[in-house]
Amino acid sequence: MKNFAESLRAAEAHLCRVDKKLAKVISAHGPCNLELQISRSPYEALVRAIAHQQLHGKAAETILGRFIGLYKGGFPTPKQILKTPYNDLRGVGFSNSKVLAIQDIAQKTLDGVVPGLEESALLSDEDLIARLVTIRGVGQWTVEMFLIFTLGRLNIFPVDDYGVKVGVQQLYKLPELPHRKVMAELGQKWQPYRSVAAWYCWRIADSLKPSK
Repeated sequence: MKNFAESLRAAEAHLCRVDKKLAKVISAHGPCNLELQISRSPYEALVRAIAHQQLHGKAAETILGRFIGLYKGGFPTPKQILKTPYNDLRGVGFSNSKVLAIQDIAQKTLDGVVPGLEESALLSDEDLIARLVTIRGVGQWTVEMFLIFTLGRLNIFPVDDYGVKVGVQQLYKLPELPHRKVMAELGQKWQPYRSVAAWYCWRIADSLKPSK
């Protein structure tokens, strides 16, 4: 991913030029090492994102492990999911709403609503968001995570993400967590590399967590 790494370096240089406060964060945290999950199809990425909704990472990965364990040969296909009894999916730890969402992702993959990687690469951020939020349980934040971490889109700014909000609040010493309008306005200066700015905001938020 040499070209992607070069893009990250260009993003860091640009962000340092346009925002002195963020430049200090970049200097303190070092280069952005945003890792892409390029081996995952959009279908798999969305199923995994649903599993992670409202859960800590370890808990979500435990449930995903039990889920994948229902099948032979690794991550299940959409057809396999749709043939799996509802109670089996609930039994691995998915809530009712997550089971219904995962089933809808599987069905809409078969229907062609969820594109493959090659088709995704040809679609704009806006088109992908509009298309994928029609899936049950998939909101804009879920699609934004897919755009950043699977497709490597560099100008995504998840204004509703709690960690990014915390980072922005700390960066600009705001009295409270910024609302989405304020987030959108503050993020304008970071274009066309808002995903990288968000990554550094997550690092700010992580630095506030008590060390183990």
